[in-house]
Order: sequence, then structure tokens, then C-alpha cells
Amino acid sequence: MKLPLLALVVTLGLSGAAQAQFQKPEDAIKYRQSAFTLMGNHFGRIAGMAQGKIPFDAKAAQANADVLAVVVNLPYTAFGEGTDLGNTKAKPEIWKEMPKFREAAEKMQSEVVKLQAATKTGNLDNIKAAVGDVGKSCKACHDNYREK
Repeated sequence: MKLPLLALVVTLGLSGAAQAQFQKPEDAIKYRQSAFTLMGNHFGRIAGMAQGKIPFDAKAAQANADVLAVVVNLPYTAFGEGTDLGNTKAKPEIWKEMPKFREAAEKMQSEVVKLQAATKTGNLDNIKAAVGDVGKSCKACHDNYREK
């Protein structure tokens, strides 16, 4: 079994298990916020390289993309019933427009897969293009579904 497929199987298993373990809405909120924090950190490292803010390191870019490709699947199981209240920046539109929200999440997940492939080339120009597309998908979701 190839590593990306194995990672997907593990991720799906973990995300399903995580959803079953949320005893309180606050637990789900913390879980998804943690996943988003990890996503931001790992994407930020790659974006920093693409923007020339930190030195380009092809191996580090690929390692961060590999983590991001797993983590990007985690937060969406934690948008269940009752998780629209509490300490969250999630807009109410998420629960009113769940199919559109899921579509936006899938778009970002797809762009992250492309970013992961770009990092495997070791070519900074390929990575820059993919970073731009991931960034656009993140921004689109933030604009529609995240409080400032």
C-alpha cells in the first residue's frame, strides 16, 4: 500500500473515531480548532518558502505537505450538532449551507493534494503555483464561513 493511500485510510479511521469520541460540543470545537491550527502551521511553512520569507528547503516543504495532506481531512467531522455555539469563529452559515461548506472543504483538500504533488517535484515554481491555489481555497472558505 502506498504511503498516501495508507495515510488516507488512517485519516478516515481517525476522523470517524474522533467523531464518535466527542462527548460534548466543546470537545468537537477544540478538536477542529486544533486541526485548523496544525493546517495553518504546516501550510504557513510552505507558503513562507514560496514567498521567500524563509529559505527554500525542498525536503522540509515536502514533509510539511505530507502532514498537511493528512491533517486537512480532520476538522470537518467536528462540525456536528451543537458545535455552532461556544468559543468558535465559525459563522452560522456553515450549518445553514452545509453542502456548500463541505464543497469548499473538498476543494481545499483537492488543492492540498496538488500541493503535496508539487512539493515532490522539488521545484519552487511548481510549489509557488500550488501554494497560491491552496491559499485561494482557504481564503474563500474564511470569507464565507469564518468570523474575523
